[in-house]
Amino acid sequence: MARGCYVLAAVLAVSGIVHAAILVATGGSWDGPLSFRKPASFGVSFGLTLATVTWVLGLLPRRGVPALLVPFALACATEVVVITVQAWRGLTSHFGVSGPGAGVVAGAAAGGAVVIVVTTTVATLLVWRPLPEVAPEMRLALRAGFASLLVALALGVYMLVRGVVISRGDPSGAAAFAFSAGVKPGHAATMHGVLVLPLLARLLAGTARPARFRLAVVRLAAAGYGLLAGVVVVEVLAGIDPLAGTSVAGTVLAALGAAALVAAVGATLVSVAAAPGGAGSPRRARRS
Repeated sequence: MARGCYVLAAVLAVSGIVHAAILVATGGSWDGPLSFRKPASFGVSFGLTLATVTWVLGLLPRRGVPALLVPFALACATEVVVITVQAWRGLTSHFGVSGPGAGVVAGAAAGGAVVIVVTTTVATLLVWRPLPEVAPEMRLALRAGFASLLVALALGVYMLVRGVVISRGDPSGAAAFAFSAGVKPGHAATMHGVLVLPLLARLLAGTARPARFRLAVVRLAAAGYGLLAGVVVVEVLAGIDPLAGTSVAGTVLAALGAAALVAAVGATLVSVAAAPGGAGSPRRARRS
């Protein structure tokens, strides 16, 4: 089951990379609802997300995991296929969908999104159960990571629903695309916490550091990531460009969050380098 999901994740990611290469080679635009940027970014992002979810769910007891992975994987593939096919047809994939099969396209995109949200919500509930067989730092990483992913998906649903409403007054989808582009930084900032935090916990598990140290580092990473991503989310919802630096308070808080995350990553890398062999062992996260 997991192997098949990893293979599918690789296919999605390669598809994204190929479309990015085509975009560069043809000198196409990186902006707009018809750009090949969409199949490129969605392919890489969904491939990485599927591989990440497959990996982190493998850290849990197998009870119920296959029932989540199958629909999640199929939904990820559906989203990428719909976006890719529409891009090659020169048609929009989410807003102002038109042309032959418009109903099928819209239904597939919406159905895939619903399945992804439902399966991720169930997975989040699973990691919030008592998990005595999982190391404390990994439990924290999984819980914070999936919470972050849920925020990312909530922003994705917000972009989709609001964009559909906007596109009713602008069938070209340009206005809806412009709106979603303003929210995407928050969506991106919260999407991959489910990879970053468990990865740090996994690396720390292969070191000689005591349990209290490992947990403290993951706590620092989770707090830093949460602060940084939280600032970005608040700013995009307030209509502020996070990269413009117009909010002094937001910039300071984001910098503090980034500093905490960088410190946690640094502490992890130093610990890995100091471990026997100079790298984290391949052992499963332990409780000690």
